[in-house]
Amino acid sequence: MKQTKSKFTSLRRRIMTQFCLFALVLSAVYGAIAFVLMWTLEDSFIEREITHEAEYLQRGFKQQGQWPVPRNGYMTLYFSVTELPDDIRDTVIRVPNQREFFGADKRHYHLYRFPDAPNTFLVSEVSKMLIVRYMTNDVLWFMGFSGVVVSLIACLIAWFISRKTIRPLRQLVQVVGGADPNALPRRFADQFPNDEVGILADSLEQSMQRIATTLERERCFTRDVSHELRTPLAIIKNAVEVHRIRKGSDQNVVIERIADAAIAMEKTVETLLVLAREEHTQAKKETFNVMPLVEKSVVGNAHLLEGKKVEVEIDDSCNREIFAQSGMLMVLLNNLLGNAFQYTQSGRVEVFFSGNQLVVQDTGCGIEPAISDNIMEPAVKGSQSTGFGFGLSIVKRLCEHQGWMLSVESQQGTRVSVSVCD
Repeated sequence: MKQTKSKFTSLRRRIMTQFCLFALVLSAVYGAIAFVLMWTLEDSFIEREITHEAEYLQRGFKQQGQWPVPRNGYMTLYFSVTELPDDIRDTVIRVPNQREFFGADKRHYHLYRFPDAPNTFLVSEVSKMLIVRYMTNDVLWFMGFSGVVVSLIACLIAWFISRKTIRPLRQLVQVVGGADPNALPRRFADQFPNDEVGILADSLEQSMQRIATTLERERCFTRDVSHELRTPLAIIKNAVEVHRIRKGSDQNVVIERIADAAIAMEKTVETLLVLAREEHTQAKKETFNVMPLVEKSVVGNAHLLEGKKVEVEIDDSCNREIFAQSGMLMVLLNNLLGNAFQYTQSGRVEVFFSGNQLVVQDTGCGIEPAISDNIMEPAVKGSQSTGFGFGLSIVKRLCEHQGWMLSVESQQGTRVSVSVCD
């Protein structure tokens, strides 16, 4: 099942977004700190003025024996809790250690208690001295405007930084992104800076060198295998032709089987070489009837049914034409029917079309549960298998090569379905 790729997100955009968010958050934090400092400094100034006035009043009381009148008009002396202003009296009684009070009509009080005179209070109504309170909106607007300006500057800086940072990555993508597998780029890491991008480029260069070496070995292998397998096959075919001419008809059946096997081997070699070279071309496809190939594959694998009570049923639905590579379908049929014939001891093997699916179904022992999940992997085979475990792996690759859908079911026997028609 094809996985859905996540939505593309530009690295440059992510850098800019994170940079701008960082600048905005930083501006907000520093703005909040500045606001708190303004309130703190204002309170400290008022407290200092009240403390100086309280010291003056205490000196006057010690010198004259009575409390002098406060020099500042916003300060008042009270000699009892009951004399305090109505809007703070209850709070002072309830919270005796509190120094700052919010009164009615936006009045703001600071209260000073004299250590030597616990019932004497210096109350300062400082609402007219509060500058920050009346400048709060203006300060917030200024901080907001400053934050936007700083964010814009940060975005501009982030744009330049991201552009400079991403440029080597874009160059690396251009170098390796559209590389031809048959002409992979070499020695491209030197053109990148000695940083993380340079390390990535060096790693990609080494990987591509290994890939190029592997591809070259594969090309040499397929070329050599093609030659080394086709040559003996040609000798076998020529020897069979000579034997047909010289010998009588009593050995013709054996000779025909050798000739058919040589032809089948030749087609198998060609098919496997196409798979190895990944020659996915439509030019080699043709329209052909499936029935003759099925019948030929049944006859070619009939020796696997010798001594068994197995019926082979080829349904009339196989008498249809498809557009594909006949050699590949023949290899597919040989593998599927060979497996079905080998592992079916009695019963029947059926070949038919169900819709656009070519189905090979048998009443054999089925697939062992231990290998059912990876039965189509190379070198995986059951305990009763006498082969090398590559049959269904080749079938899988053939189906992928042709764009066919392959499914394998194993309940009472085995059912293999291949969608060979669009």
